[in-house]
Amino acid sequence: MTGKQDIVLNVNGAQVKAQVEPRTSLLDFLREDLGLTGTHAGCEHGACGACTVLLDGEAIRSCLMLAVQAQGAELATIEGEAETAGELSVIQDAFCECHGLQCGYCTPAMILTARALLNRNPTPDRAEIRDAISANLCRCTGYLQIIEAIELAAGKLTQSRGKDGSGR
Repeated sequence: MTGKQDIVLNVNGAQVKAQVEPRTSLLDFLREDLGLTGTHAGCEHGACGACTVLLDGEAIRSCLMLAVQAQGAELATIEGEAETAGELSVIQDAFCECHGLQCGYCTPAMILTARALLNRNPTPDRAEIRDAISANLCRCTGYLQIIEAIELAAGKLTQSRGKDGSGR
């Protein structure tokens, strides 16, 4: 007999307490239980990257992780990327400015992957950006605009960190 398990985690800055089936993927928990549908279901095998979220600051595939494994973790989804509701983060704005999105299906995962990269390395070169996004499939853009968007965001974040330290 398998019953539901209690989990507590922090999602986009808010503590979440829930009961989940032990076999529930983190992807399904986010989408179905929390209504955070910006995390996209793609291949559900970890190959496309559409389900990427940040777990304790690292980009991970939410389809490959069980929700119970996220117990006690800090989780970030695209819904938590902007600090103010109705506004865009620097990275989201750069994607718009550089046309780094077309159909938009890969965009939340690309933005979160960029966030993880820029938190780890504020001034990546093109090779480092290509390497960071290499596990996220995009069928529309050809990746050049995504790379340019991440470069633009890196420059803007570096400039803003000098002013207020936040880098958002």
